[in-house]
Amino acid sequence: MKNNDKVVLAYSGGLDTSAIIPWLKETYKVDVIAFVADIGQSKYDLNGINEKALQSGASSCHIFDLKNEFIENYVFPILKTGALYEGNYLLGTALARPIIAQKQVEFALSIGAKFLCHGATGKGNDQVRFEMAYAALAPHLTVIAPWRNWNLNSRESLLDYLSKKNISTTATLEKIYSKDENALHISTEGGLLENPWNEANSDCWSWTVDPENAPEKPEYVLIHIDKGIVISINNQTLTPLECINKLNKVGSNHAIGRLDIVENRIIGIKSRGCYETPGGTIIHTALRAIEQLVFDRESFNWREKIALEMSSVVYDGRWFTPIRASLQSASDSLATALNGEVVLKLYKGSVVAVQKKSLHALYSQEYATFSKDQVYKHSDAEGFIHLFSLSSRIRALNKLK
Repeated sequence: MKNNDKVVLAYSGGLDTSAIIPWLKETYKVDVIAFVADIGQSKYDLNGINEKALQSGASSCHIFDLKNEFIENYVFPILKTGALYEGNYLLGTALARPIIAQKQVEFALSIGAKFLCHGATGKGNDQVRFEMAYAALAPHLTVIAPWRNWNLNSRESLLDYLSKKNISTTATLEKIYSKDENALHISTEGGLLENPWNEANSDCWSWTVDPENAPEKPEYVLIHIDKGIVISINNQTLTPLECINKLNKVGSNHAIGRLDIVENRIIGIKSRGCYETPGGTIIHTALRAIEQLVFDRESFNWREKIALEMSSVVYDGRWFTPIRASLQSASDSLATALNGEVVLKLYKGSVVAVQKKSLHALYSQEYATFSKDQVYKHSDAEGFIHLFSLSSRIRALNKLK
């Protein structure tokens, strides 16, 4: 590494990346370029981030607004698949990493940088997700992962390091939770959550009200879906980002989308997190409601398999791979008939589809009714059952011989 070589750092302005800038400069004698991805995190996190990066020693700081692209090209396509990691998690953090890494790589290539850097811990998933993307998009660039190299191994040591460098930070020993926020969700880890016997307290939740304090009256929301994508809410046409923002607001007010889980990280460590995904939870429920109307049994089973595989692909950081593209194509193909309207009832942490209709519905009241009908011949079932049970019948006859 030569003096004045450029390192592009995925910079958040938090404790870790604030320490990484001076550490890179003193360790490698390089120019550190701060790359900031605006994916919908709090304005508090972005306010003054340019000055903060420069004060930490960065040569320059570049902020990229990726919110619309994040929701339209990453979040909505995966919600369409129904992917839930380990049956619960809507992948809010995992979905953000590929777009950050891709734009970081593109920026690095545009300025002739030779090095990429991220602040992900050596215990976590994000190191894998970032570096999987780097490898797929720019394998010739060198990756620096400070958490796997430096001797700053605790929050205390990072704060002490920054103090010695006269670099200010809003982080303190009292602010013990690690939070990750974007337009889709916010996660909280650390602190009392590290003991799974501890109940999450109010500090563990940032967006949603406590279900006990949610409104006493339910709220009904009408969602219009076209090819698996939400296009309007309460008859108001909105962009994907506007849809998420609106549903996050109304969902948070009714305590929708809270999740407290222990999950299996890629590297084998189990971790506990509190996730809040109000808008995503509402959309997930709406999409599954329309599926009940339009998918035959084989199509539904196939969508379930796509969802299961996609959840691992996204969680593992395998976005830029043929398997992700193939699964997404299969999901898009199924979703051509995923059209309709759903009314959802939001009440004290629950979201239930109470009305649903679709022009592509395979549900027929005329066939399904318990009253007298003119379309179904009950006698047809006898031949079907005879053939459907044929292998069982032959097996039983063989035992009698």
